[in-house]
Amino acid sequence: MQVRRFGDPDGLEVVEVAEPAPGEDQVLVATEATGVGGVDAVIRRGTIGGLGFSPGFVPGSEVAGTVVSVGAGVDPTWVGRRVWAFTGTGGGYTERALARLEDVVPLPEGLGAVAAVTLGSAVPVARFALAHGHAAPGGSVLVRGAAGSLGIAAVELAVRAGAAAVAVTTSSPARGERLRALGATHVLDRRGAGDGPAAYDLVVDVVGGPDLPDFLDRLAPNGRHVLVGVVGGMPPADFGARLLAAFRQSRSFSTFSLDTVARADLRAARAEALDAAARGELHAVVHDVLPLEAAAQAHRRMDEGSVFGRIVLVP
Repeated sequence: MQVRRFGDPDGLEVVEVAEPAPGEDQVLVATEATGVGGVDAVIRRGTIGGLGFSPGFVPGSEVAGTVVSVGAGVDPTWVGRRVWAFTGTGGGYTERALARLEDVVPLPEGLGAVAAVTLGSAVPVARFALAHGHAAPGGSVLVRGAAGSLGIAAVELAVRAGAAAVAVTTSSPARGERLRALGATHVLDRRGAGDGPAAYDLVVDVVGGPDLPDFLDRLAPNGRHVLVGVVGGMPPADFGARLLAAFRQSRSFSTFSLDTVARADLRAARAEALDAAARGELHAVVHDVLPLEAAAQAHRRMDEGSVFGRIVLVP
């Protein structure tokens, strides 16, 4: 699936291309499942088009399947192994996906491909974002945009880390109840209204968008706001004025990307996430499983905000 035209989901199209050959330190994976992530939709919309994406771009950053060939420098015993693989900012919406060996993790026994691509990227982002924001036992955490796989992972990990309060923003009471079942203690609407604490030690924000400054106002003294996604669009250019207006509260804002994590640490975190899922300690919440050629339908649902968990594509 390629992006023929950036903007609405109709710009996605099915194309036939030659099977790629793995280069040095790469493997070729026969895809069994591909995760549809928020970043895929952001790129397809053109929200971050300034980063150099052009027509012909293949979305998708994580796949699971079986290694069918390897490039120079890769142990040939990888062939035939079932793996989860990070393909980069794109390259996953395909029947055969390339990945660097350092971005490949063997699938643990008992974990299926669909569950793997629901958690393989989301859990490490949530884990390192919580650490980046200095989440601590007894603290209060607000996960903004908690209905996606990343938000769900942040909720479960915050609970496991001993947070005293784990609040979520979501679009409906029904979704709120599902998040409560996963450990959330307070449910707020998208604007932050609800039964939660007046202020939070940490906000993990998947949304961004025009309402971001209002959540800076919800930080406790020394509170931290960590932006991990912009599925709601870019925040206003002057959002930092809210921090300066509350100068004496010592609040802080940061972005977080896995690009800043050492590769060895990231690979270990991915393996740990998949092992935890295989043990039943983390939950793969799958909204739907669709054929690869239905990627546009998956993106329409993302744009509508109707997805709870993750949509997975299968060839």
